[in-house]
Amino acid sequence: DGKLGLYEPVHGSAPDIAGKNVANPIASILSLAMLLRYSLELQEAADEVEKAVFDVLNDNWRTSDIYCGTGWRVEGAVIGSEIANRIK
Repeated sequence: DGKLGLYEPVHGSAPDIAGKNVANPIASILSLAMLLRYSLELQEAADEVEKAVFDVLNDNWRTSDIYCGTGWRVEGAVIGSEIANRIK
């Protein structure tokens, strides 16, 4: 009997980049962690999702919008897959 909530990233739909595989999925993935933590009360699962995101960022994986000249610049689907691969 979880708590109801609406979890979404705070950015728009960005129709100008639709289909270009450049969108950064990290905010959406962290929204999932919030759903797990606050509505489904699955603290360990939420922790795993957050840890995967932070580990990928700490290993310098970046999408174009947050790329700073160092590390790995990858497409949105690639960083999403890398995050998913690190969830245990």
